Order: sequence, then C-alpha cells, then structure tokens
Amino acid sequence: MRTVSEYFGSLVFDDREMRAALTAEVYASLRKTIDEGRKLDITVANAVAFAMKDWALSKGATHFTHWFQPLTGITAEKHDSFIMPAPDGGVIMEFSGKELIKGEPDASSFPNGGLRATFEARGYTAWDPTSYAFIKGKELCIPTAFCSYSGHALDKKTPLLRSMEALNKQALRILRLFGDKKTKCVRPFVGCEQEYFLITKEMYDKRPDLRYTGRTLFGAKPSKGQEMDDHYFGAIKPRVAAYMEELNEELWKLGVLAKTEHNEVAPAQHELAPIYTTANIATDHNQLTMEIMQKVARKHNLICLLHEKPFAGVNGSGKHNNWSIATDSGQNLLSPGETPYENAQFLLVLCAVIKAVDDYQDLLRIGVATAGNDHRLGANEAPPAVISIFLGDELTGVLEAIETDTPYQGVKATQMKLGVDVLPKFRRDTTDRNRTSPFAFTGNKFEFRMVGSSDSIACSNIMLNTAVAESLKIYADRLEGAADFETALHEMIRKTIKDHKRIIFNGNGYDGSWIKEAMEKRGLMNLRATPDAVPHLLDKKNVDMLTRHGVYSEEELKSRYEITLGNYCKTVIIEANTMADMARTQIAPAVEEYIAALANTASAKKVLDSTLDCGYEKELIWRLSVLNVKISVKVKELEESMQSLASVKEIGEKAALIRDTVLERMEELREGCDEAETLTAKKYWPYPSYGDLLFSVN
Repeated sequence: MRTVSEYFGSLVFDDREMRAALTAEVYASLRKTIDEGRKLDITVANAVAFAMKDWALSKGATHFTHWFQPLTGITAEKHDSFIMPAPDGGVIMEFSGKELIKGEPDASSFPNGGLRATFEARGYTAWDPTSYAFIKGKELCIPTAFCSYSGHALDKKTPLLRSMEALNKQALRILRLFGDKKTKCVRPFVGCEQEYFLITKEMYDKRPDLRYTGRTLFGAKPSKGQEMDDHYFGAIKPRVAAYMEELNEELWKLGVLAKTEHNEVAPAQHELAPIYTTANIATDHNQLTMEIMQKVARKHNLICLLHEKPFAGVNGSGKHNNWSIATDSGQNLLSPGETPYENAQFLLVLCAVIKAVDDYQDLLRIGVATAGNDHRLGANEAPPAVISIFLGDELTGVLEAIETDTPYQGVKATQMKLGVDVLPKFRRDTTDRNRTSPFAFTGNKFEFRMVGSSDSIACSNIMLNTAVAESLKIYADRLEGAADFETALHEMIRKTIKDHKRIIFNGNGYDGSWIKEAMEKRGLMNLRATPDAVPHLLDKKNVDMLTRHGVYSEEELKSRYEITLGNYCKTVIIEANTMADMARTQIAPAVEEYIAALANTASAKKVLDSTLDCGYEKELIWRLSVLNVKISVKVKELEESMQSLASVKEIGEKAALIRDTVLERMEELREGCDEAETLTAKKYWPYPSYGDLLFSVN
C-alpha cells in the first residue's frame, strides 16, 4: 500500500514534475513568470507544453482542456485530444505552447451580463501558470482565465488575479517605507473550511425539490434536530468515514491540502478544512473539492448537498474564508512580529483591513450575495448580514490606547507610541474565538464567515483584496511624502482607529439587540437580501475604487450586477415553480387521499356500530380539509405572483419584486403544507420527511 506522501500530488504537474522534466534554463524562466509575474516566452511555453504532454500521457491522459470558471459559479471545460494525423495513416500525440497558452471555447451560452450580443460567440482562455495543471479522469486540466473577444473578463479568476496584483502593488509600497527592499511579491493566502450535508441517494431521488433546487422547499420540523448537540464533533459513522477516506485520497492525488474533517452541528452535516495556499490556488482547489465531494458521494450511494440552507430549522452550510497576507519570504503581515519595527508595520496593515471592511461593507456583502445564502445569514448560528470585525479584548485594548494616547494596560502599563515593543505576540490564543462574528481576527489571519457553501470564494476575495489594496494605497500616498515618517504613521493609525472603530464589535452577533445597535447607533449597513446588496455594486465610490485598481472595468461591473441579480431571480423562480408543482400534483392529492381514507373509516365504524365515536376522524378531516383549501389558495397566489413578473424588464426591479412578494407567497404555501405533513399518516405523504433525510445515513 502506498503512503500518502508517495501519492500526494501524483495527478498534478507541480514544481517537482517541472523541475525534473524541464531544463534548468526553462525552469528558471518559468519560475520567474510564476513568482514575479514576468512575461512568458513562447519558447518556454513550447518546452513546458512538451513536458506536460509527456507527463500526462504517462498518467493515461488522452485529452487536454482549458479548465476555467465562468460566471455560472461552477467550472467549465472543453476536451481536445492530443492526436494529430501521421503520414502513414496513424496518429501522433502533440501539444504545443500555443495550445497551452490560449484556447478558444465557444462563449455564446455563458452568462455575460450584456458584455456580448448573442451572435458574438468568440471567447478566449489564457493559461494561469501560477496554478498547476492536473489530471482528472483522462483529461489534462489546465487552469485558465476566460475573457471575451473584446477582452472583457467573463470569469471569476481574471478579476481575482487582478485583485491579487493590486494588493501586491500597494503592499510592496508599504514594505518599502519600512525599509524592506528584498520582498519581491506579496500574496493573499486563503484556507476555506467547506461545510456540507450527506444524505442517501434513495431519499434524494424521492425529493423533486432537492433534485431541482438543492434544498428542501417543504418539510415539517422533526422530533429531533440538533437540540442535543450530539452530532457536533461526534464519532463519525462508518459509511461517512468510508466516504471521507476516499474523498481525502482523491483530493490528495490532486494536490489539494485537505487537512481537517469532522461532524458539524446539524445532523448529517460535516466539514472539510484545507491548509492555506495562495488565493487563486485556494479558489481552484475549492472548486475541485466541491466537484470531487459530489462525485465521490455518488460512488457511496450518497448525495453531497452544498446548498447554504438545505433544511429549515437547522444549521446552514458556509465556507469560512480564512485570509491573510504574506511575502514571498514567508512573512505573514498579520502577525505582530518580534520587534517594535514589526509591531508598527503590523498595526498599519491591521488598520488597513479595519478601514477596508468599514469603507466597503457593501462590497463584502455583495461578494457573498446569493439566493441560497440569504436563507442562511442570520439563522441558526450563521453570522448576521450586518458586517462587523471581532478583534478580541486585548488587541482592542491596544488600539484604544493608541487612539486615546493613554497607557496600554496589558502585561505592563506602557504609553502606546509606535516603536515600543509591548504588542502581544499572539503565539497562543490570547482571547476567545467569536463564532458569531462575520469577520474575526484569529491571531494571524481574519476569518470571513459569511461565504456560502456553494459559492466560489473568488467573489469574496476579490472584494477583500481590492478593498485592502485601496487602504494601503491611501496610506502609502500619504506616508511617502511625509517629512516625519514615524509621527505621520502614528497619526494615521490613530485617525483610522477613531474613524472606523464603529466596525469593531466583540460581543454576540446573534443577539437581536446588536442589529439594532449596529444600524441605529453605529450606522452600519444591514443588507439582508441579495436585491438589497447588489445595487450598491454600481455606487460611485465602489465603481471608482474597483476601476482605479484595474480589477473591473465599468462595463464588467454592470455585467456582474445583471448576472448576480439574474441568477437570484432564476433561482427563486425555479424554486417557486417546483413548490407549486409539488403542492398541486402530489401534496394536495395525498392529503385528499388521506381524508378519503379517514371518511371511509368513519363510515365503516358507523355501519358497524352507530354509537361508535368518530370524533378523531371528523376533527382530522375538518383540519385537513381546511388546510387543503389553504394549500390550493396559496398555490394560486404564488402562481399569480410569478405571472406578475413577466411584465417587469429591469432586473433590479424584478429581484426586488421577488424578494417582497414571491418569497412571501412561498413561505405561506410551505406553512400550510408543513402543517398538513404533521397531520397526515406517513404512508400517504409523498416525500421522505426531515427525520428520514437527516438520519438516514448510518
């Protein structure tokens, strides 16, 4: 049996493979492209393509594909074989540098938000050499960016790479001010914890709502849910353990650093967490992880649910985006460091993040805005839609001392002046974790807990990277011209703390009083639903900032507005149509069938003995009849609200109408159906119950 270290990354054309297959000159040139962003020479690309092809063929690959991430939220690929005709009638296997660098998939049917007309189908994929190629099945997958014929980004990777470059540029300016002349590159590092549910395929196949929408649209609360907290970190069931074992092996072969696995809070809910890597590779790996999770689950006759809220009344699923910034030498800029010099640099970077989160709360909320995540945020231990930062008492105390120019009452009372070595080192946790905070500092990184489980982490990291780059730019612009660097630095940090301390909250984010305080006293934004958040993407301050750093063009931002709200509308419309169909064609007839059975039972009892009490049957018949009328009425109202959407053309107006009317009609319909489920004999109910779904895997 091979050990993990022997097969880890065996399906990846990683640095080990490149070093072995390429000449020293070609390898060195490629490393400069990867590490420093140098332009790729075509002769180097040809050499890499030749070596990559030979390696892929040795692994059994027959095709190659440019693997990209269009605005559908999932990955896309078009497969081309390596074969080329030979003069003797056979074939030879070829792969050129040109094919490696650029592909031309048909771009006609991908979301574009008005960036192209229907007939403008040409699109291009461009190799991202910073993310290793890998083999999936018989295909060599080459991670790429995706753009239109006119050069507009049609994917999530291109803006992510742009945001990373913007952050790198501004962070290097800051490091130079602190005397660092050696660092060549600064990168955001990400580790995203992926939550998911496992149910049996047998149960899944009986639920049209799960098959069409990924979540249950009906379902009465089971007798037991997560009240006992007995699933969290509990012993993993054998069937789940077997799934996790194979999942780990498949991910490790692909170089995904899957590290931690455990049962989550809700029944049937689990989590997988990786080791940190650069933001673009972490994004690629998370997309792969979701795909492999679902693929492996089916081999075990299971279904992996990645929807943010597949079950009402229990925890939803997110993917906590752990984010930090590090230099090419490995220095984490969110670690306090060992010297006063490093303390001051840390405080400036920390303040840049605080300022970024406060100034661009709306962009961070937009980065996690989906119809599914709207159901999760603020419910069953998910963070609220109001964004705040948790720093912990100790670090908050440090910032308060700087703001007020008073002695810091920490290990020793010390006047906080930058350059004094009193900052806590955070080698161990000096404060408790706050799992209620949307954005929490956890020692040397921030944990952004709002990202939805099915969403690409690219969106949130694009906004976070660029917002922090903007803060650093403002700081660098001021400090580079300062006559007295230390005084200017101290005053800038003081001003940031004073201007943005409203975003810092160390209390219970689940407490309803916090939402009131956040909005009424602190003036923070409460963008509860996707239609509330997404219009702010086109606010002037946001457009100016994102275009200034070259992360999006104005046209690309307008397209994202259209696509995000369009996806929201399509998602809810599919759910509403599914609900109406399930209620009309299966739930209402099932209730009627049970009513008829009750009536037949009551009639039979009277025939047998006219004195027998039929009160039980009569009460149930009455209650179910009333409910079935209600169900019929609510189906009609839901369908009417859907019909009213047909005349609405502007996507923002349509999304708002869906939020205000369709979702309400859906909730009213569900209420009647769920109550009917609690009164209908199980053998008549057409769908597996919540109890069946949540406790079916053993």
